[in-house]
Amino acid sequence: MSGKALRRMFFGLFALAAVLALAGCGSGPAINAAQPQQAATINPGFQSQISPIPTVPPYRCGAWTSNNAPNPGATITVFARLTHDGKGVQGITAVADVHFRSGDVTLNQATSDAGGYVSFPLPLQDRQPAQVPATIDVTFSGLPGGSLKCTTFFTPR
Repeated sequence: MSGKALRRMFFGLFALAAVLALAGCGSGPAINAAQPQQAATINPGFQSQISPIPTVPPYRCGAWTSNNAPNPGATITVFARLTHDGKGVQGITAVADVHFRSGDVTLNQATSDAGGYVSFPLPLQDRQPAQVPATIDVTFSGLPGGSLKCTTFFTPR
């Protein structure tokens, strides 16, 4: 190929590229420009509004297990504590209801000690499949205003 033919081919390709580039800038579909957003207005009295401060209930309870990932045939202990204004409450009856996949089991009643603690032995006896959580509700009864329930769980491995 001669130099003249190469130049002619180069300029032809250059001209074709220029035409294609200009065609891309032509009048295609309209582009939607972003619309200005309305400005947010904050009421100046907003900061003067006071939210109510939540009150801490006088009686509170918490529950937990001695092992939260036991073997399916193990025996674990369920613990719970009842407090009044942060101090343990003695002499209150508690019941634990275990919610296994196959049905519920109620454990024997317990009475809270001087620190507000109760405990329940729980033989699992393969009643809960591995990797399936089971929940336990511990309910303290005989409180002013009724009863109080706290919940925990375990997942056999």
